[in-house]
Amino acid sequence: MRIAFAGTPEFAATALRALHAAGHDIALVLTQPDRPAGRGLKLQASPVKAWALAHGLPVAQPRSLRLDGRTPEDAKQARDALQAAGIECLVVAAYGLILPRWTLDLPPLGCLNIHASLLPRWRGAAPIHRAIEAGDSTTGVTLMQMNEGLDTGDMVLSHRLEIRPDDTTGSLHDRLAALGGQMAAQALTGGTWTYTPQPLEGVTYARKIEKAEARLDWNCPAAVLERRMRAFDPFPGAHFMLNGQPVKAWRARVRPELRGVPGQVLQAHGKTFTVACADGALELLQLQSPGGRRMDAAAWLAAHGELTGTRLAAEAPATPA
Repeated sequence: MRIAFAGTPEFAATALRALHAAGHDIALVLTQPDRPAGRGLKLQASPVKAWALAHGLPVAQPRSLRLDGRTPEDAKQARDALQAAGIECLVVAAYGLILPRWTLDLPPLGCLNIHASLLPRWRGAAPIHRAIEAGDSTTGVTLMQMNEGLDTGDMVLSHRLEIRPDDTTGSLHDRLAALGGQMAAQALTGGTWTYTPQPLEGVTYARKIEKAEARLDWNCPAAVLERRMRAFDPFPGAHFMLNGQPVKAWRARVRPELRGVPGQVLQAHGKTFTVACADGALELLQLQSPGGRRMDAAAWLAAHGELTGTRLAAEAPATPA
């Protein structure tokens, strides 16, 4: 099938690779403009752009696709390029820009979105993070015919995937990305789709991850905090404050048999660093100080001395509206 592809991060690049490997004719790749990154804040191409250029695919980077927006010239150039490409379908994966009506109507087969959840659960920006944070046992990928709503279009194909007890957003992301690419390649090769409206029940929204959420609130149950640590790995990284400095906590074990005042360090010597929560406690297994690397609790404690009895701040962090 002759297609265009729209996506930006590594999740999308994985799908682009799968479509290319399946032999689909990728006439145009849309991705977001280069962004400053790294310590030097140099402009950096998205994973999708880097892969597309390395494989000789034409790339466009409009700042917006809205013909009535702040950059109508960008939108017009993108529209002209899509029209000239003669595509049958536009495949979208984590693009990051709103697709206006003209975009949805342009390809004869419409726009097919690869979404990392079993819709209608976890519509929105951060479905992988929110599934882990909520304690879901399963998630999956849905291929959806896009409309003007937020992930509300009819479903073309879906596949369920187990969330493992030790999954982080990073590990689950990689499995979902591979699955999404396989599903998109399969759907386009088949060429005929059955459209199924999403159920009206079970709708949830996966709001964007904010850095303020990543501060551990010891007034929460230990199991909730353990899930948040995995949900915020690799970004933004769950943390707590110690001596005015943020310490990231990457892995932990729930200790329901232990009790104490929330935020109280119950044990912090040798190989064990345990902090009381609203119910039970968390045994922190992997930590990272500012400017340092991830290390196991024993190595981290060896560098920080005796902390047993210390009270870590337990007030709730600001929650975005």
